[in-house]
Amino acid sequence: MTTTHFDYLIVGGGMVADTAARGIREIDRDGSIGILSDDVDEPYTRPALSKKLWTDDEFTWDQVPLGTADDTGADIRLRTRATAIRPDAHEVDADGETFAYGKLLVATGGKPVPLPVEDRSNGERVLSFRTAEDYRRLRSLAQDVERIAVVGGGYIGSELAAALVQNGVDTVLVHTGAVLGDAVFPAALAERFEKLFRDAGVEIVAGSKVEGGEADAAGVRLSLENGDEVRADAVVSGLGIDVATDLAEGAGLTVDDGVVVDAQLRSSADDIWAAGDVANYPDRLLERRRVEHVDNANAQGAAAGRNLAGAAESYTHTPYYYSAVFGIRYEAVGTLDAELETVEDWIDTERGVVYYLDDGRVVGVLLWNVEEARDAARAALADANTLTRDDLVGRIR
Repeated sequence: MTTTHFDYLIVGGGMVADTAARGIREIDRDGSIGILSDDVDEPYTRPALSKKLWTDDEFTWDQVPLGTADDTGADIRLRTRATAIRPDAHEVDADGETFAYGKLLVATGGKPVPLPVEDRSNGERVLSFRTAEDYRRLRSLAQDVERIAVVGGGYIGSELAAALVQNGVDTVLVHTGAVLGDAVFPAALAERFEKLFRDAGVEIVAGSKVEGGEADAAGVRLSLENGDEVRADAVVSGLGIDVATDLAEGAGLTVDDGVVVDAQLRSSADDIWAAGDVANYPDRLLERRRVEHVDNANAQGAAAGRNLAGAAESYTHTPYYYSAVFGIRYEAVGTLDAELETVEDWIDTERGVVYYLDDGRVVGVLLWNVEEARDAARAALADANTLTRDDLVGRIR
């Protein structure tokens, strides 16, 4: 078996791999960097796959790749799936090769939750949505068929439904809530959010889960828990991910809703760090958590890369996430849960801030069409122990 040595080895080929390689290069200009990726594309900007590529004519495919290899000199092995990590030997097995490492970063992310649909279309009509290849397949379908079902009412599902309907596709969105967005937004705001989709022509099938179905060359039939059926020419799911911890578990790393890391993103094994969707880390403001969004991938990847190269820095960034559909943009820091107590502070009919409180303490901030206020939102979380409800109104403008 061939053995290749890298000073720094990254398992996973997403945005964390890109920013980690750049973080390494901030400190070590010469150390060898290897990236093992089971993707078919080098690292790329993932948010564009459900946002700008569909809605911004000036944002083209050549802006999607991140240029990781050219900028950092990393040796990127595509279509290469790691199968085992041996911490004591400082080795990783992948597709018949052994890769030895000085320092290792686990950035395995997650795999899309699949639909329970019997697929006899050879994957032509049933898609999960995670990768650039998934985007290309959905884009092709959007040009070739008339009606596409989207399953999932979270931010990926809602973005895909908006993208498809704005590109002339007859779109039906199937989700489990009573109103689109009602798991995260206050009731009146969820109603406004759903109206954006209905007004754009999206058919919404609410309140029931897809429990089965089948796809063949003629189309897709989805069976819902309530006994109804949804028919379409194709279906794409945005049901979130199952975090990819199998490698870490097999290596004996401490895993609890992700790979458990310390403030410097170190795992429980020597010379192994973790970052991105897969990392369960201690947030400076919000205690221990795992975050599946791009801001965390970028900031945490860079911090992990620097620490692989010896920086010994704590990760102090509290990440945000955002979505943009039908001309509105919302950003969120912390926990958004509609079951929490909320304080709404509307600047006007289109712009406002929603604070989410747990036992009277701010744990999340939603910025609805409010730009350049993420630091102010983080400050509210930092001051949560001293803020009253009355202190919140007017605090962010």
